[in-house]
Amino acid sequence: MNYTSVNSYRKDIDGLRAVAVLAVMFFHFGFLPNGYLGVDVFFVISGYLITGTIYNELSENRFSMVNFYLRRIRRIIPLALFISFVSLIIGIATMLPDDLENLAQSVVATNLFSNNILQAITTKNYWEVVNEYKPLMHTWSLGIEEQFYLFYPLLLLLVEKKKRTWILPMLIILTVASFALYVSPTYSDYKKFYLIPFRFYELSAGGIAAICLNNKLIVHRYSFLLLAGLLFVLFTDLSFMLSQQALLPIVILLTLGIIASSNNESKLSSFVLKNKVMVFAGLISFSLYMWHQVLLAYSRYFIVQELETSHLAVIFIVTVLFSILSWKYIEQPFRNKKRISTKTLLLSLSISFMVINSTAFYIYLKRGILKDIPELGITKDQASRNINAKYNTRVFKNDKSFGISDKIRVLVIGNSFARDWVNVLLESKYKDDLDISYIIRPFDHQELKQRAQDADIIFYSTANKSDVMKLGLDISKLFVVGTKNYGTSSGIFYNYRGNNYFKQRTLMDKGYWKRNEELSAEWKGRYINYIEKIIDNNKTVPVFTPDNKFISQDCRHFTKAGAKYFAKLFEKKLGSIFESARSKRGMYSRHAPRATDPNNDRISIHP
Repeated sequence: MNYTSVNSYRKDIDGLRAVAVLAVMFFHFGFLPNGYLGVDVFFVISGYLITGTIYNELSENRFSMVNFYLRRIRRIIPLALFISFVSLIIGIATMLPDDLENLAQSVVATNLFSNNILQAITTKNYWEVVNEYKPLMHTWSLGIEEQFYLFYPLLLLLVEKKKRTWILPMLIILTVASFALYVSPTYSDYKKFYLIPFRFYELSAGGIAAICLNNKLIVHRYSFLLLAGLLFVLFTDLSFMLSQQALLPIVILLTLGIIASSNNESKLSSFVLKNKVMVFAGLISFSLYMWHQVLLAYSRYFIVQELETSHLAVIFIVTVLFSILSWKYIEQPFRNKKRISTKTLLLSLSISFMVINSTAFYIYLKRGILKDIPELGITKDQASRNINAKYNTRVFKNDKSFGISDKIRVLVIGNSFARDWVNVLLESKYKDDLDISYIIRPFDHQELKQRAQDADIIFYSTANKSDVMKLGLDISKLFVVGTKNYGTSSGIFYNYRGNNYFKQRTLMDKGYWKRNEELSAEWKGRYINYIEKIIDNNKTVPVFTPDNKFISQDCRHFTKAGAKYFAKLFEKKLGSIFESARSKRGMYSRHAPRATDPNNDRISIHP
């Protein structure tokens, strides 16, 4: 096998960075199914370059921890602080309280290089649609890299002091251990995605390559096959044959192959990785990565509800322009010791860090409520964390057996949509006549059978008949509560500046209409159909109640005003259901309409 020496600067590495960042950007734009794996290409490159630098300096007895950390500070912190500052300022001007509170958390976590940990605790699922509206969602990867930079040189230095030849075996052992954690079925997917013990092997694999190559590259003519393979994986939907867990090692091996190759020997590789456009894109790749999600998220949040190709083209151009400016006026100056001294660097960054994080922490303490939000019935003097979430989750206290009374025994089963239905019942005029029991997970709940037997009425959220049959529920007293949706983000409605603000209507998010039709056809008269109560001929639904309050803050779950609104809309139907239940038990309530009432909006007792 032939080798060649490595030059101090490799254009092909910057070209590979460009491939990685463009893949991630176009994935977030909705075009590349596997573009998210560009982050993993970045991890391998980082491990290769950082290990090569540290190992060479250790070999020449000139490694300095202080200098290493200062280089990292100059490289990353100025832009990270600026991006978090811009995100926070725009968020203060445009965001609803819960969203602003979450952003404040992300700002602090991003600046402490721990947004990956925050997201592992809170969001957990990277693929949730709600993440598309989070400006700093993407800084989870920055957290992993910085955690690696913080501890990795200490590890190498400690081992090197014992014996330098131990570094490679130690790295191999840690890489195997990290990969074993990654493939282990013991740990949840969100931990594997967000936490560094499960990601370390990607970075350390690059480090192993750097040590084994020892400032040399393999000379061969087939490097373009490796590059073509990587591009194929990033650009092609392979989910029909390979899982995400299987794709990741393939991407890592292909990236290592490209890094280890002298790409000069292939004209195609040189053309793709070393042309001026790709090299420059690689140089500004950090700015491209940091800006694109901020612009995408805020465009979705308060400019355009549904991004079309023309919108994405504009966002891409603006991202490139902003990235060039931040690279020229932030990245380059702060990396230049002659332009900005170490003293000035540390002082300016320290002040910025304290101001930005103090502001974010204050917002967090205020629960994101910096002004009155009449659409949510909130004033700035009512700073209470997760107001809407608390309202929605208060029903957990109803996970109890029925009491001894003549009240109608109502069992509600299911997810957060079922909790919404409990709130509708509690906001209805029949609330004092009801003894409500709630079960979130019926298949593993020990009291389900007894509570279902004791119940006069069972409401089950978005249930299929197969689930009902498996649970053995009595269909004669079962009603299925439907699905619902009011768009994707309330931010777009909150920031609307046109006429008829409170008359805004929206199409439902994709899939909800179809699911509603399926459930309605399956359950017929036993279906609680939210959507048919409010939908118009254009298949749009209202955003606000008649008294000018948001029906839903997150477009899925009811505010208190939303629950009251639907309690009124379903008043007759609920009266019919409850009267039927009372008739079976020989009870009477002044609230429920008589069965003989000609105006009674009765439903069929049979499915």
